[in-house]
Amino acid sequence: MVLDDLGSSLRGTLDDLRGKSRLSEEDIADIVKEIQRSLLQADVDVGLVQDLSNSIESRALDEEPPAGTTPRDWVLRIVYEELVDLVGESTELPLEEQTIMLAGLYGSGKTTTAAKMAWWFSTKGLRPAIIQTDTDRPGAYDQAKEMAERAEVEFYGDPDEDDPVKIAREGLAATESADVRIVDTAGRDGLNEELIEQIERIEREVQPDRNLLVLDAAMGQSAKSQAADFEAAIGIDGVVITKLDGTAKGGGALAAVNETDSTIAFLGAGETVKDIERFEPSGFISRLLGMGDLKQLTERVERAMEETQEGDDEDWDPEDMLEGQFTLKDMRKQMETMNNMGPLDQVMDMIPGLGGGLMDQLPDDAMDVTQERMRDFDVIMDSMTEEELENPRVVGQSRTERICRGSGKPEERVRELLQQHKQMDQMLKQFQGMGDGDMERMMKQMQQGGGGGGMGGMGGGGMGPFGD
Repeated sequence: MVLDDLGSSLRGTLDDLRGKSRLSEEDIADIVKEIQRSLLQADVDVGLVQDLSNSIESRALDEEPPAGTTPRDWVLRIVYEELVDLVGESTELPLEEQTIMLAGLYGSGKTTTAAKMAWWFSTKGLRPAIIQTDTDRPGAYDQAKEMAERAEVEFYGDPDEDDPVKIAREGLAATESADVRIVDTAGRDGLNEELIEQIERIEREVQPDRNLLVLDAAMGQSAKSQAADFEAAIGIDGVVITKLDGTAKGGGALAAVNETDSTIAFLGAGETVKDIERFEPSGFISRLLGMGDLKQLTERVERAMEETQEGDDEDWDPEDMLEGQFTLKDMRKQMETMNNMGPLDQVMDMIPGLGGGLMDQLPDDAMDVTQERMRDFDVIMDSMTEEELENPRVVGQSRTERICRGSGKPEERVRELLQQHKQMDQMLKQFQGMGDGDMERMMKQMQQGGGGGGMGGMGGGGMGPFGD
């Protein structure tokens, strides 16, 4: 996930408290020292780190934990609450008709962000459109057009026009039927009078409902001064932080934005249009501390299921698997749904008890290996007959050898596929005998297993992992 090093370091520090029945002042001092080190490495401002560590230390020493709460869980709660306060609130962004203007310097990722945001709004049932007004950067039009096609959203730009204000005016008219119009503007190496004047002219023409500043996470704590400068020059309603997957300074950027009294709207990580998430402080910090984020997970599952069913020529209902025979076709649909959810490491981080600490123990390439196996399974199933897909039990040695020749995969991989199907079939048969009460008890046990110490329901999302 984003900020891997910071999250791993914080989790390691808190895990040192497991098994302790009470904490001494020395224990608290050691914890605070490690938290300081973790945050400074993430380029969080020294003054902010000192204020945060003082607050954690005083609360851990002075406040009385609720009955039945272990010292580790109590400190975990304090750290969670203080970090949520550190990164601030999420930008208010209603799901309604609106025009959003993006601003930022060269290389901040505005054009990619415009497409990502447009895709995100489309998943919420709105019809977005991108208006590209950057006439300065070579290739800006082509890049924006290509990204809009990937996002499958409406696009307007004019590569032959030099006046960005005219493009904006004509773009508004051309995209009149869109619900959300995202206006991408030009950048500069620095915020100068020319850029301010151009953005102000576009703003007067567009009259956006919101101005969002796009910042590269690699700026770290220096994002504070840039956000303050843009706020003074044009006024900003929120910030999008990009490229969180490529720097260790993301923590500094997140904290710096909050210092400007601004808020964060989106986080970007990765190159595809789907690599964006709405910033939700409680869920984000919950994931960072290894406690999962059930709200984000639920949204991804629902979206992935819709995409899987939309791309299918045949009617496929996953609930049918709980009522009838589980075939390789069903397994393939499950794999497709998982693939539509995004990178496995991100999905794992959202599951209480599976992300965080467990991920820290896996080899760096564990998720890559898993996704490679899934791709191999897909190729193998392409070489199977309809009968074999419907009833894998008919696959013996001679059929296995034929499937290997057709797919180019080794026998070992074919056997892995068949074994995986058998295990999933057995698991589904157990679910078939469960009532709603049994299922609820099982889910509650999984969630409690994620945090330890009786803090059931730790899952992030709107209320946070502690039910506040």
